[in-house]
Amino acid sequence: MTDQPDYKATVFLPVTDFPMKAGLAQKEPAIAARWAAMDLYGKLRERRAGRERFILHDGPPYANGDIHMGHAMNKVLKDIIVRSQSLLGKDAPYVPGWDCHGLPIEWKIEEEYRKKKLNKDEVPPQEFRAQCRAYADKWVDVQKEQFKRLGVMGDWADPYLTMKFDAEATIVGELLKFAESGQLYRGAKPVMWSPVEKTALAEAEVEYEDVVSTQIDLAFEIMKAPNAPELVGAHAVIWTTTPWTIPVNQAIAYGEGVEYELVKWVDSNNQTVAGPFLIAVDLVDPFLARVGHNSISRFIGDELPSGALLNLSGKRIVGSQLAGAIARHPMHKLGGFFAKPRPFLAADHVTTDAGTGLVHMSPDHGEEDFIVCKKLGIDPVFAVDDGGFYRNDWEWLPGQGSVINTKFNGPDGPICTDLREAGALLSSGEFKHSYPHSWRSKARIIYRCTPQWFIPMDKPQGDGSFVDVDGGVLPTPIIASNGPTLREVALDAIEQTRWVPERSTNRIRSMVEGRPDWVISRQRAWGVPIALYVHRKSGQYLVDPLVNDRIVAAFKAGGADAWFGADHQALLGSDYDLNDYEVVNDILDVWFDSGSTHSFVVEARYGPDARADLYIEGSDQHRGWFQSSLLESCGTRGQAPFGAVLTHGFALDGNGRKMSKSLGNVVDPLKIMGESGADILRVWVASTDYFDDVRIGKEVLAGSSDAYRKLRNSFRYMLGALSDYDESEAVSYDDMPELERYMLHRLAELDAELRAVVDKAAGSDNWLEFSRYTRALFDFANSDLSAFFFDIRKDRLYCDAKSDPKRRAYRTVLDTLFHALVRYAAPIIPFTAEEVWQSRFPSDEDSVHFLEWPDVDHHWINRHLDDKWTALRSQREQVNEAIEPLRREKIVRSSLEADVTMGELLPVGDVDFAEVAIVARVTMGVGDGIIVEPSDWHKCGRCWRLLPEVTQDGALCDRCDDVLKD
Repeated sequence: MTDQPDYKATVFLPVTDFPMKAGLAQKEPAIAARWAAMDLYGKLRERRAGRERFILHDGPPYANGDIHMGHAMNKVLKDIIVRSQSLLGKDAPYVPGWDCHGLPIEWKIEEEYRKKKLNKDEVPPQEFRAQCRAYADKWVDVQKEQFKRLGVMGDWADPYLTMKFDAEATIVGELLKFAESGQLYRGAKPVMWSPVEKTALAEAEVEYEDVVSTQIDLAFEIMKAPNAPELVGAHAVIWTTTPWTIPVNQAIAYGEGVEYELVKWVDSNNQTVAGPFLIAVDLVDPFLARVGHNSISRFIGDELPSGALLNLSGKRIVGSQLAGAIARHPMHKLGGFFAKPRPFLAADHVTTDAGTGLVHMSPDHGEEDFIVCKKLGIDPVFAVDDGGFYRNDWEWLPGQGSVINTKFNGPDGPICTDLREAGALLSSGEFKHSYPHSWRSKARIIYRCTPQWFIPMDKPQGDGSFVDVDGGVLPTPIIASNGPTLREVALDAIEQTRWVPERSTNRIRSMVEGRPDWVISRQRAWGVPIALYVHRKSGQYLVDPLVNDRIVAAFKAGGADAWFGADHQALLGSDYDLNDYEVVNDILDVWFDSGSTHSFVVEARYGPDARADLYIEGSDQHRGWFQSSLLESCGTRGQAPFGAVLTHGFALDGNGRKMSKSLGNVVDPLKIMGESGADILRVWVASTDYFDDVRIGKEVLAGSSDAYRKLRNSFRYMLGALSDYDESEAVSYDDMPELERYMLHRLAELDAELRAVVDKAAGSDNWLEFSRYTRALFDFANSDLSAFFFDIRKDRLYCDAKSDPKRRAYRTVLDTLFHALVRYAAPIIPFTAEEVWQSRFPSDEDSVHFLEWPDVDHHWINRHLDDKWTALRSQREQVNEAIEPLRREKIVRSSLEADVTMGELLPVGDVDFAEVAIVARVTMGVGDGIIVEPSDWHKCGRCWRLLPEVTQDGALCDRCDDVLKD
């Protein structure tokens, strides 16, 4: 047999330089450098100028360390959304920002001091603040480059920093707006306090961890009980897990509707073993268990069986009968503060869920305690200092502590020892429970009453007008008596906002409904000061618009530091004498800083009426930035600063655990980018159901890499198939074969599905659900294109004549698909999309990111075609499954060598199902099921199809013969 001709050179194989291997880690930095050199962000702003604007306002991360996976997830998600809005043709600016003040940065500087055995308090404040500023500057620069490496596009040349002078001036100006409307007061009340960091904390700065504390039962002797005289001489029992609060006890609380009984227990000789004790009826048994007498039988009345528990009074006492009762502190022999009587107070927060039904009250260290005691004129005593130690002049345990020390509170610590010696300690033991900690120092916090500045949640807002008090000495704001409270305005604003996912609405609403007044002062050094003057006699802060204007101007010129070195008499002006005023030097809560960013970012850059379309942060920000921004804007503008809020979960390791250096399970985004590239990380972010916590590990990233590789290969195929394509080759829709029209139908369906995710105007419930977007895009490229359309049509591409209308129709659709898919992919994988675009349309001045949403004709939707081709695709899969056993047994080498007999008549019409199934021939309507046999036809030497006109293997089929003749 003679050698057959080699027709390889006559086949129109795809031609492209686009590599199959991505090499993203090496390519991406060069692409990013090109974007920077051409000022991609600036040019995009020019191209979108005058268009509908979409503002995603960036929540500021702290500038204090390398980025972690949470940062990466958050920034990538923001970038995907901004890019997708730009793709819709909108002007979608993105101004990145940083939180530069506050404890996170100050704590880092203090750590450096501690390493050098230096005391922060001995360093001049201006020098310390300068070190904080330099530290923040350093990490802003580091994080900026890391975010840019993620492919995040934004105004990196002019980001916002809360420590810029203009920002600090605006922050203090926002504070003064609250002051002018009367929404500010100074008061002493318990706040969350960190003895380690020596400052008040916001709720968002607190995390809860399980701890083991010491629980004690303690007896207070009852000295007076006008409504139940039988109680005199008995002991009221309280239970607490914070023994350190006993030295500042001032009262005992009871529930008015709670039933109590006076009990004791006796030995076999009917001698009293312990008691009598006053305890809630429902809590006697747990109390007995704690004191080691849980086997005692209970009797009521005058019975005296040996070894029994006895209700001494023979009746039960209703809580209301305790009104007017008085007890004495177990340490009353110390005299002074401890010799004062401890009244019984009715309190709604007393329950019978745990304890004894009687609660010891310390207005210094409990919110409910403070409120109840305040009504009766019982004031805090401020016995515990900033560091958690009792004052040196305190009457019991002077200078001792720290109160958060477990040994100090333990059964053998000084508190329990002294109480035991006084005969008042009934029990002590371990108690496991959830307890608040500072999320920076990781140390326990306490509730501590200190003078702080607050924004009230339930006070009517002022109308901004003024009256003169004391003959014009002290202007004060008029408070509108019927105006809404800040809580009411905020709750209404929540209802006017779109929360994504919708369930997050309940979370933010419940937090605002139940939150206390906003404590905005901190006892720190680094931040924006509460720039107020307080009248020494009246205690009122000065509200004068002219003085406030001078303060803001000073901040603009010299930043927050201007306050600490200011000529305060000059700021006050000639109308006021500085000697009459206290200069407030407390620092503003950093959450007030970040809550004000809408004013010096969104409004300052886009106009006074501008509002952000979207805020995006993790779910913890319902009690952090989302809430502080909401309250700040509602307090000063009467509305939320955002139109919508998206909440995402946290990044966990591959096993669903929180990442921790101690566990060694931290997944570093910088390492991933260095090894695999940012686009792989971005595919992971876009693919996750980020409304909940998400996992990332080697297996998860391997899945992202595989999905990326398949999409990249689809682009590579299209680039090769369209290498010499010219628009003059295009075929009209009506002249296309059914399969091409079906693929345009599928593209139109995909377009609608993707648009529903990115376009709020579409009214979809799936808005911003990019896992749906990414899955639809990748599935389309893999299932509809690579595994179906490309597979079927490669024969036409390779072997039909270049001028053949069917080949031209295929390439026309390929061109349409290319232009659509590269746009769809650009927000998700911006580096790869740029590489793909430049491979086909190289240009030093152009970019894929200048493009807008593809022009997809939704008249391509054809339900009849969809039904027909859905059935054909299903049958094609069944045929492939039937062929596979023959391929494994090497009876046929490929599906092209198979003849298929089918019992079912398919709705093929003029469609060649053999071409669709990629087999030699198909016989329909014969027998049952699917029968596959090797074909007895010969193979064309050029297209490799087995056809009846081919006389021998290697000869040409009619089509290939015609193509070669041409």
